[in-house]
Amino acid sequence: MFGKRSSSASAASPSNVTSLVTGAKTPAATPTPSSKPVLQAAPVEARRSETYYVTKSEIFGALIEAIDLSQLSKLNPESARNEIRDIIADIIAVKNLVLSMSEQDELTQDICNDVLGLGPLEPLLARDDIADIMVNGANKTYIEVGGKIQLTGIRFRDNMQLMNICQRIVSQVGRRVDESSPICDARLLDGSRVNVIAPPLALDGPALTIRKFRKDKLTLDQLVKFGAISPEGGEILKIIGRVRCNVLIAGGTGSGKTTLLNCLTNYIDEDERVVTCEDAAELQLQQPHVVRLETRPPNLEGSGAVSMRELVKNCLRMRPERIIVGEVRGSEAFDLLQAMNTGHDGSMGTLHANSPREALGRLEAMITMGGMGLPARTIREMIVSSVDVIVQAARLRDGSRRITHITEVMGLEGDVIITQDLFLYEIVGEDADGRLKGRHISTGIGKPRFWDRARYFGEDARLAAALDASVDKDR
Repeated sequence: MFGKRSSSASAASPSNVTSLVTGAKTPAATPTPSSKPVLQAAPVEARRSETYYVTKSEIFGALIEAIDLSQLSKLNPESARNEIRDIIADIIAVKNLVLSMSEQDELTQDICNDVLGLGPLEPLLARDDIADIMVNGANKTYIEVGGKIQLTGIRFRDNMQLMNICQRIVSQVGRRVDESSPICDARLLDGSRVNVIAPPLALDGPALTIRKFRKDKLTLDQLVKFGAISPEGGEILKIIGRVRCNVLIAGGTGSGKTTLLNCLTNYIDEDERVVTCEDAAELQLQQPHVVRLETRPPNLEGSGAVSMRELVKNCLRMRPERIIVGEVRGSEAFDLLQAMNTGHDGSMGTLHANSPREALGRLEAMITMGGMGLPARTIREMIVSSVDVIVQAARLRDGSRRITHITEVMGLEGDVIITQDLFLYEIVGEDADGRLKGRHISTGIGKPRFWDRARYFGEDARLAAALDASVDKDR
């Protein structure tokens, strides 16, 4: 099948590349029980010698000459890896390289990842404890673990390899990234969100950012267990999801807005028709009747773009019962509010804001920037009649994520929107390790505004119990 293999591999002349074992000036470090974990400040990858990368590049070049990529693409991934492994073994033998078994396995795994996967990113993508991967050119890769950013030793051969990997990612979802279209949003097959910005806009090489999703989908009960919300607050959020309140989830970048939105959608009934609109599809709804829509960038001629606003408008013709907007960031805010106010109760969306009050201001600003020409009071009346609850998420300075507000939109007094907090998160100090300590407190109000809605859905008794339990505990 691989006719080029034997002739190219045997024709390869011995290389002057220094052996990884016998001639490297800086030998690859072998981890010991006392070594630091791989992704600490001085990771093992950072201590790889230049010889490793030179040798890898030499073998990779010989592999590309020896293999028939069109035939390789017809094999399943395991067979393809086995074929590449055999060819690499032949190349190493012809070049008289002296490698230990562990070094050969490591180098073979790296090259297989280059050819079949996402290269040096594969080990990071396999780890479920990493939230974000941030590649700043070929030689610097950062990750976020436990809310903290760390520098890794992961590196690419050069910016061309990094650019090829970026193109491989975006092509999977029918998008492109190059000099004429240097900015692109995409997603991986597991739903992880990807952003690429390439030269000439990125001066130091392509910048790749991946927001990873956990393989096991988080639930509100797990958020309660992690301390992101109190048990009573979690029960209130479950009821809000069940009784079809219109919800906006606000927060800063990396605060967990999309995770929280996924948690709330767990409480949508299975017989409801849900339509989602996103720039890059990342929501993970489990209901059987879900229609997923995604925006489209312009083509090479600059036409054919489909905006978020056009998707939300089209939703109204699809007989949805709930509309879920992954992120509200422009004039689609007007159409979402229209949908919330015209029989699509239980619709949800996220937006960037640092407090519930700021979220309302941003919503008004987005509608104004859309060129609607509506008076400010008219916009505020629309907001009040459409939005029931704002849930505020935040990432605190110790890296932990907390739900800091559950806030009702009560009404309009004059030209001011009145809100009422149901739950708040209060920081009370920090422990010896610098981790913040806090508690979720109920504001002790009586019946919330959506009480009648909860009674209509038969959830009023549970709502009363959750509010009463929280107030009693705080007294």
